[in-house]
Amino acid sequence: MRHLTFGVLIWHEDQATAGYTLFSPLHGSATYLINLRGDVVHQWAHPLTTSTYGYLLENGNLFWSGRLPEGPQQMGGRGGLLREYDWDGNVVWEHRHVGQHHDFRRLPNGNTIFLAWEIVPPEIAQRVPGGLPNTHHADGCMYGDCIYEITPDEQVVWEWHACRDMDVERYPISPSQHRDEFAHANAIAPMPNGDILISFRRLNTIALIDRQTRKIKWEHRDDGWGMPHDCTPLSNGNITLFANGCNIPSNPCSRVIELNPRTREAVWEYRGRPSYTFFSPHISGAQRLLSGNTLICEGQWGRIFEVTPDKEIVWEYVSPFMGQDRYGDLSNEIFRAYRYRPGSPQLQSGVE
Repeated sequence: MRHLTFGVLIWHEDQATAGYTLFSPLHGSATYLINLRGDVVHQWAHPLTTSTYGYLLENGNLFWSGRLPEGPQQMGGRGGLLREYDWDGNVVWEHRHVGQHHDFRRLPNGNTIFLAWEIVPPEIAQRVPGGLPNTHHADGCMYGDCIYEITPDEQVVWEWHACRDMDVERYPISPSQHRDEFAHANAIAPMPNGDILISFRRLNTIALIDRQTRKIKWEHRDDGWGMPHDCTPLSNGNITLFANGCNIPSNPCSRVIELNPRTREAVWEYRGRPSYTFFSPHISGAQRLLSGNTLICEGQWGRIFEVTPDKEIVWEYVSPFMGQDRYGDLSNEIFRAYRYRPGSPQLQSGVE
């Protein structure tokens, strides 16, 4: 729901997890690091509007994506520019790919993986089931997701293509969605063995890509998730995800779910009280903190809050940073947010 008060609204010092919260307003050109009081303790300026988000690498640098004017138009999550900044805002690495969208991760070996779009060949597009009839992209085609892994010197060393490496007939697009895209991946999370966990919004599916075979080795679909985001593996083997609740006809609301992939059961869930008070139909995410609490980004409203395992809100912040969205309205939307503990490697440059 739209908030009229900004900054820190709740702070229970004895229960909130110590640290600093990083976020990049979607309609702005800066990344902010705030303390639990809501004070900006550090920030980075960018030459472009943020595409989705940024996060801190183990070396303390910021890894961020910006939206280039080129690339497929009117597509959610469009980016194109990947940049790594040092603490002082100097650019130490960048890569441009006009199809890049949504997510990107630095791997332990120093390589980078990122999501991108490509045009799906017409003969494959015809085999994709589901979606609203006659709703191709304005340029007449269907776009498909792909993943590229590149070296620091920008050489492609591994790639994956949804339209060729998935059996498209087995993955119908949700009936409410356009057929301009297969399948709107919005998160990729590398696993320790090199496999990649991926979230497909328009399929209501999270899946595990086998790095060696490029095939889906595990998947779970739940249309009740309502176009999910931010699938994240946990150290206990479970997965958290943000179930947006979009296109749910009865009492639409969002949920954060911890899923056991072996039993396919939700072992923990957060929803609003009452449920309709927590609802972001797009973007958004969640981070399980070392304290056991969960940091949640209710993206559409620029709201970041922390809850205990018992689902008590112990810290809540609403971003005051506004920008103009594609409809010309002022918006404080946030794609994702992250909390970093004091003394962590990501903050080795120090925070005053």
